[in-house]
Amino acid sequence: MKKAPLVGAFFVSVIWLSSAQAFCPTQGSLTSVAVQRVVDGDTLRLADGRNVRMIGLNTPELGKRGRSDEPFAVVARKRLEALVGASNGRVGLLLGKERKDRYGRTLAHVYGADGTNFEAQLLAEGLGFQVAVAPNVDLVSCQHAAERVARQARLGVWRQSPVLKAAQISASGFVLLSGRVSKVQRNRGGVWIELQDSVVLRVAPTLLAQFDVAVLETLKGKHVEARGWVLDRSRQGGLKSGQARWLLPLTDPVMLSVISQ
Repeated sequence: MKKAPLVGAFFVSVIWLSSAQAFCPTQGSLTSVAVQRVVDGDTLRLADGRNVRMIGLNTPELGKRGRSDEPFAVVARKRLEALVGASNGRVGLLLGKERKDRYGRTLAHVYGADGTNFEAQLLAEGLGFQVAVAPNVDLVSCQHAAERVARQARLGVWRQSPVLKAAQISASGFVLLSGRVSKVQRNRGGVWIELQDSVVLRVAPTLLAQFDVAVLETLKGKHVEARGWVLDRSRQGGLKSGQARWLLPLTDPVMLSVISQ
């Protein structure tokens, strides 16, 4: 009785693997590089000393400073190690339009020797979450499709819903959250979408052209799901009376969706 699920899981995993390889095929010329080590599920250390942050993927965090590993953080790192190993320790990089992040890491899409996109592979296996930060959004659609495979099958991080209610947010960091829109406001600071007086989503003025603002303005009363890095405005001294404590900047339309009720 115990063997049957494992056998089924093996054949299903083969199907998922085959499907994942169809996501995000190679675009443009790749730069071949040697990998020194895998730092975590979404970061590589190259032999030339560079750290590469994979575009469009955010994997669970490994424990630091006494904190425990987040669920599937170690699994994601080991899976990336296996992908690199299967590619003989060399990968192909497709650099982003924005080539460095604020930590000085190189931003790139990463491909194996067989043409498999590593971000899509990990997303399709449920070992991370899709993220989109302009201007590095060329593969948003195929990455979204890859994540949907895992979410529908409840793989990895989707085994139990990782989505928090807006009122449950209690710390800064990456989150998936849901809530009912209580207010939508547009001003010089962009578009502000408030969720039940707990969290406010913000589209900065420089990103408004990427969003359908007319649709955003119709969200009041609807339930939405959003993802991104939540900031605690009370720690920055920018929280005024009556404002929501938590701020989540929206960096691309794929980071926000309306939930059917």
